[in-house]
Order: sequence, then structure tokens, then C-alpha cells
Amino acid sequence: MSPDTASDFSGRPGTAVVTGGSGGIGSAVCILLASRGSNIAFTYGRNESAAAEVAAAIEAAGSKVTVGQVDVTDATAVKDFVDSAAELHGGVHTAVSAAGPYVPMRYVSQIDPQLFQEKVNVDLFGAFHLVWAALPHVRESSGSFVAVTSMAVRRFPVKDSLSAIPKGAVEALIRAVAAEEGRFGVRANAVGPGLMAAGMYHELVARGDLTEEMLDDASKNIALGKPGMADDVAQAVCFLASDQAAYITGKVLDVDGGYKI
Repeated sequence: MSPDTASDFSGRPGTAVVTGGSGGIGSAVCILLASRGSNIAFTYGRNESAAAEVAAAIEAAGSKVTVGQVDVTDATAVKDFVDSAAELHGGVHTAVSAAGPYVPMRYVSQIDPQLFQEKVNVDLFGAFHLVWAALPHVRESSGSFVAVTSMAVRRFPVKDSLSAIPKGAVEALIRAVAAEEGRFGVRANAVGPGLMAAGMYHELVARGDLTEEMLDDASKNIALGKPGMADDVAQAVCFLASDQAAYITGKVLDVDGGYKI
């Protein structure tokens, strides 16, 4: 199989389902998958205008799109969306968990149980609900799951507990799926973004959670000397979902510019 064919989704029946498809990273994933021939079914939380822009970009790429406003903490709502997308598009070949809330930078001593529960509900339960809902369809297609997690699971930045802890659990979920579902031809992997000029980055800067001094210090610890972009993560997600990664499962691909070196 040639590299061009291996990265092309146009021959696959069904659709890719992406949660959090209106966000910075999620939208890049949707648009890149569409540009490579995949139909897209994506969810969004509150930003209807951003979702409409992503849907238009998917259609401009020549792919079919289904959009739904879905609370990923609601298992039934996620299942209804996935089942509907599978029926409409003739199956699901890829499921990508990219939904994630704004995560404030806090020391563990500053986190109250309610805030912690909120972040776990979206990050961990949101990812689990997608796996639970999509697994029967992904089994049928011998497809793959990809979860967007965080490099912070492996090199912990101070005050990043609300991201790293739930994402660490999501990576354990991905390994469980890989270990148990491989017999059905199902693969499961994760992508761990480092410092990205995308997604919640701009909100963290606007709220003062990331200061210029903190950004300068972080960039000095990145071998490539700069933050990454949403497309860097999308490229990794699409690679892991493609036939180029047909013998890769249960792994985490950190996209961090060399932060862990």
C-alpha cells in the first residue's frame, strides 16, 4: 500500500465521529480528515457559530457532514448522536475524543471537589461515553479510536492538575480498549499535545493563567523553541487513524516540540 493510499479515507465506508469538533484542535481534526476523504459527524458544546464554520469547511472539502449540539457528559445524548451518524453514513470507521472544557491553572491545594468533578465529567466521562457509544460500530468496521490527551501526563507542569489527572485516566481507557478490542481489529491510541497556540491557549492567556513570563519559560524548555499549532495535533490524529498506523495500538504520540527531551 502506498503512503498516499494509506492516508486516504475516501475508500472507507461510514464516517469519522469527532467530539468537540468546534474547538481549535477538534476543528482542525475534522477539516483535515475531510480533506482526506472522510465524512464527518462532529459535536459541539456551545459555540454554534464556530460549528457552522467548521461544517462549511468540511463541505468545501467535498465531504458530507453531520453536526450536533451534544453534552458529552450525557451518555444517552452521545449514544443517540453516534447511532444516528452511523445510520446516516453507513457506519463509523473512526472515533476521536477531542472535547475539553476550559481548564484553569490551579495548584492542587486550590482545587475544590466541585471543580475537579466538573473537569473529570467532561474529560474522562466524555471520552468514556464516546467509547461506549461508538464501540459496536467501530468493531464492525475494524476501525480506530483516537483520544486527544496531554503531554502533561508525562512531564507535569505545575498547576496543570485539572488537565493532567483526567487525561491520564483517558490514556488508561485507551490502553484498555487497545488490549481488549484488538481481537476485533480495533485500534486505540492517543495524541498528547504540549504547549499549543490553539484551543484553550488563548483563553488561558486572556484570563492571565498563562503570563508572558510563563510562556517564555515554557518555550525555553521546548527543543523547537515555540508552541505548536492545532494542525500539528490534527496531523498526528489523522496518522493514527489511517492505515499508515495499521500496526500501532495502545500508544500515546506526544506532539510537544521536544518538551520532554
